[in-house]
Order: sequence, then structure tokens, then C-alpha cells
Amino acid sequence: MPGAGLARLAQNDLARVGVTPASDARVPLGLAFTDAESGPTTLGSALGERAALLLPVDYTCANVCDPMLAMTGAALAATGLAPGRDVSFVLVGLDPRDDVAAARRMLHDDGGGRSKAGVSEGSVSAVRALVGAAPAVAALTAALGYRFVVDRDTDSIAHPAAAILLTPEGRVARILSPLALNGRDLRLALIEAGEGRGSTLADRLTLLCYGYDAVRGIYTPLIERILSLAAAATVLAIALGVFLLHRRGRGAAGS
Repeated sequence: MPGAGLARLAQNDLARVGVTPASDARVPLGLAFTDAESGPTTLGSALGERAALLLPVDYTCANVCDPMLAMTGAALAATGLAPGRDVSFVLVGLDPRDDVAAARRMLHDDGGGRSKAGVSEGSVSAVRALVGAAPAVAALTAALGYRFVVDRDTDSIAHPAAAILLTPEGRVARILSPLALNGRDLRLALIEAGEGRGSTLADRLTLLCYGYDAVRGIYTPLIERILSLAAAATVLAIALGVFLLHRRGRGAAGS
């Protein structure tokens, strides 16, 4: 999502972004996609008749979608459930112009021998990263009640930051925020989805993956949360450094 700091969509455009599935929403399992690792497939094959965590992403968005994937992958790893064995973890690109190379770039390199999806590079094929033509993307997002807006000026996409939990039959069980996931709750939700159970979906998810909101001159809630987490980590690192220096200084004075 290049140019996130120069977002130009009007407020009425952003107001259309959200995800509101129907009460018995189901994804079309026969939709054709291309898996970044294994080639042509269908959505149903990628989901694998297991409870599934579906994450719609913009494969060229390094500012927000990368951290969103990392947080979701970390929460999934903390469940103790293995992608491709116990559950399915599926990414779907929202931009039909993105190719499998873009999907691989998002999925693979975190610089530490692990995929950004929270699995080892040797297990990365268990995470399905799909790209599809515009009709397939439109059919899937329509079935989910998932609405996004393309900003042609900045080549970016304003879309809900949402992880969608599906039952083995492809029914929407829950809509989850990637920024609020933890291993215990996610494990319970996946187990319930695997049993065909879920929650009511009355609430409209409004957390945006878009970046700087030029209309109001502020960052969107998702960017604010990520910046807050980064700032907190920085403050903690500085405090730890001061503490260690202080201890070292006292030790030197005592010797």
C-alpha cells in the first residue's frame, strides 16, 4: 500500500468501508484463485474443510497489512493449532493487479528465518496466500459483506482490518480484529468454528487499514494503535537501557 501518508479519499468514501456479513453468510467455495506456492486452486480447496482464519490483505501494503499479518500469525501460533493440519490460515489479496510474487514477498521475509505469518520457513506452504481475478475477489468480498475502496491517486486500498473465522463448510462464524487477538481466545473461537458454532455478527467493524486520514488530519485508529505499540516498545527499551546503565554504574562505584 504505497503512499499511505498521502491518503486522499473523502470521508464519505471511507464511511463505506466495513464488513457486515449476512446472518448466514457463506463464501463461494468454487471460486478460482492462484496459490502463491502451489498454483491454480479453488477457495474451497485452500480452506481444506477445516475451521479457517481468512485474512483479506493488500499484498503491497507494508505499513499496516504486514503488522496485521504478523499479529494474526503470532496469535495463531500461541493457540497450539497448526495451520494446514488443525486449522487453515488463508490470505486473499484484495487487489487483482497483485501477482504471486507480491504474495510471496508479504508471506516470506521477516529477516529472522520465520514467515511473517508466524510459522517457520519450512512450514510456510501451510499458509495459503491467494491471488485472484477481479470477479473472484468481488464475489468473495460480496459474500462476506466486506467493503473496501481503492484510492487510485495513491495506489492504496482502504479496507477493514479484519480476520474472518469460517466453519469447515465456509460459513462465517466470527469477525475478529487482528489487533485484539490472543492465543487463548483465538483457540476457543477456532474450536467453536470447527464445530460449526459462532457468534452473532450484529456489530459493524470499522477499524480501517488505510493510514493517514487527510480529511481530518489524523491517523486512522489502526495506525494509531500500531504507532502506540511501537512507542510503548521504544519507551520500554529506553527504560531498560537506563536501568542497566544505572546498575552498571553502581557496580563500578562499589568495586
